[in-house]
Amino acid sequence: MTRARTILLSLGAVGAAVLAMAQPASAGAPTATTRPSCSTAGPGEVRCFSEWRSPSSVERSTAQATAKPAGHGPADIASAYRLTGTGGAGVTVAIVDAFDNPRVEKDLATYRATFGLPPCTTAGGCFRKVNQRGGATPPDADPGWGVEIALDVQAVSASCPRCRILLVEADDPSFDNIGKAVNRAVALGADVVSNSYGGDEFTSARTLRTRYYTHRGVAQVASSGDFGFGTAQVPAAFPEMIAVGGTRLARKAGAWKETAWSGAGSGCSAWYAKPTWQQDGHCSMRTVADVSALADGFTVRDTYGLGSDNGWIVVGGTSVAAPLVAGMIGRAGNASTLDSARYIYQHRSGLQDVVGGRNGFCGGDYLCTAVTGYDGPTGLGAPRGLSAL
Repeated sequence: MTRARTILLSLGAVGAAVLAMAQPASAGAPTATTRPSCSTAGPGEVRCFSEWRSPSSVERSTAQATAKPAGHGPADIASAYRLTGTGGAGVTVAIVDAFDNPRVEKDLATYRATFGLPPCTTAGGCFRKVNQRGGATPPDADPGWGVEIALDVQAVSASCPRCRILLVEADDPSFDNIGKAVNRAVALGADVVSNSYGGDEFTSARTLRTRYYTHRGVAQVASSGDFGFGTAQVPAAFPEMIAVGGTRLARKAGAWKETAWSGAGSGCSAWYAKPTWQQDGHCSMRTVADVSALADGFTVRDTYGLGSDNGWIVVGGTSVAAPLVAGMIGRAGNASTLDSARYIYQHRSGLQDVVGGRNGFCGGDYLCTAVTGYDGPTGLGAPRGLSAL
């Protein structure tokens, strides 16, 4: 990698933040009141990649008139990504998060009933919540990670209404405990594992990769991050992961249009070799992302710990995109062949190329600009149907 490109990589996240502030607001887009769900992470910890806001007064009025909460719901996801059929029955999609949301199942029930999805309950065998040891006693509750938890189970519901959902809650957001929760999810029979968290890659993460994220025959997806073009995030940068970038999704004249979301993480790994199935010209190592989906303006029901904002909120971040794609993989019924992104690269005709938008400043290079063909912020593009999965 050239010195100039290394400088661009280090400046990418700052550029993305400036770009995000400079972009005008759009329908369903995060506003000045958007808050990161997990605002900080200590040494050796991951942070979740969701951000949320309460609906605006205009959105509240519209919701009252239409009986539809603000943001994109399951019908929008099905329409935009051409999800048809009734696949997913018998497939288990695992969600791995830190801490607990004690109202997650109650809010999931409200979400699914509001949008006409079939029930998914513990009693019915569709929903299961365990701690990182597989037991029923939850870890400490946390409102920030609570948003992430509510988002994840509801996003999987939106893209795969018939999938079973396994929520594994780690004791805390340390890399080790989160990794143990991933192993627990696999041990409990997960076909797909969704990881909406991460941290800057570092030398000893290579040990974490082999200890917690190498699972043959299990599809693992990971959010690419919410800091734009810059340092690659792990676990997304691990070659075993399907790294999911983010898009803005808008409907114009009856057609859906996707562009890159300004915060979508992208970068060139400093530690992980480029897989043989990934080929792009300006990064000799593993490049993030592989595919992309909505990261802006998803409807979530969360009534834990948000005070006067308890209820319907609007959530963004690549934390939305990862569980959406995880649900689509579950719906496709082909998870055992997606223990890396290889299959997706070999079936890229099933993706819609995302062109337009950027996540930082890199001289217009594909590593931070959504161009024709592969690019960093959106990877190969977004699913259109399930053939790529």
